[in-house]
Amino acid sequence: MFSRFLSLGKRPFGELSEQEILALAISSEEDDGRIYRSFAAGLRKDFPDSARIFDDMAAEEDEHRRSLIDLHREKFGETIPLIRREHVAGFYARKPLWLVKQKGIDEIRAQAADMEAQACRFYAMASRRTTDASIRKLLGDLARAEAGHIGAAMGSVKEHAPESVQQAERATERRQFVLTFVQPGLAGLMDGSVSTLAPIFATAFATRDPWTTFLVGLAASIGAGISMGFTEVASDDGVISGRGAPTTRGLVTGVMTMVGGLGHALPYLIPDFWTATTIAILVVFVELWAIAYIQNRFMETPWGRAIFQVVLGGALVFAAGVLIGGG
Repeated sequence: MFSRFLSLGKRPFGELSEQEILALAISSEEDDGRIYRSFAAGLRKDFPDSARIFDDMAAEEDEHRRSLIDLHREKFGETIPLIRREHVAGFYARKPLWLVKQKGIDEIRAQAADMEAQACRFYAMASRRTTDASIRKLLGDLARAEAGHIGAAMGSVKEHAPESVQQAERATERRQFVLTFVQPGLAGLMDGSVSTLAPIFATAFATRDPWTTFLVGLAASIGAGISMGFTEVASDDGVISGRGAPTTRGLVTGVMTMVGGLGHALPYLIPDFWTATTIAILVVFVELWAIAYIQNRFMETPWGRAIFQVVLGGALVFAAGVLIGGG
């Protein structure tokens, strides 16, 4: 029977036998328990209260698995067929752990609630397909348990992670996002936008040749991006500072540096010098105000100081480039 299952690949859920339904339930509980433990391990350092929630949920999945194995042993013996979600056509799948984790703690909680709702639907549907009274009873009990598990998880949230704790966790998560992505990206954007102003506009007004200006801007932007990226990687391994993986920060810094420089280099692909220059100046204006906004929004820099540091500084660099090139 099981060899036919393997040879045909995925099968509709309606064709599974009672033994296969139990085997699928066992493997699903094992997978979910493993996922909850992974969530707990990933959250334990920064969010210990929420980590305990997922420890509790993993323990509950273990209890379900043991009950299912005991019933399978009683009804069908010791050998449990290897049937997983991906073997059943149309069966629900779990999001990759890395995709959920990178979206933050609120997404993890939402994924856990969705997992319990899916498990509840599975057990309710499976119990209706069985004729054996003991199997039907266990599956029905598990359906009610999974439905209650959502409520229990919410109670666990209140016990282990009350609103004050959740607020602190969100603050910690925001701080980590700022340290790993915003701060390096902002440094790169500032360097790329401001440091390339002088060479690009000096070349533009010295040559009045848009293509030459574009090539200089392209070289300056790529060179600055590579330099800033490697500098960020070498400056801090993130272990003590908690700023995150150096390769991530280096990539963010390098890309944003290139973006900052290319923003006012790309207009010089336009053949007409004054049209290209006018658009490039408008792009510079937008870039500098965007940097000031990011500083105010994420780094909590007062508007006045952000404008003074970025807009005035950028204007001076721009003026220097125009004067040098025009002279």
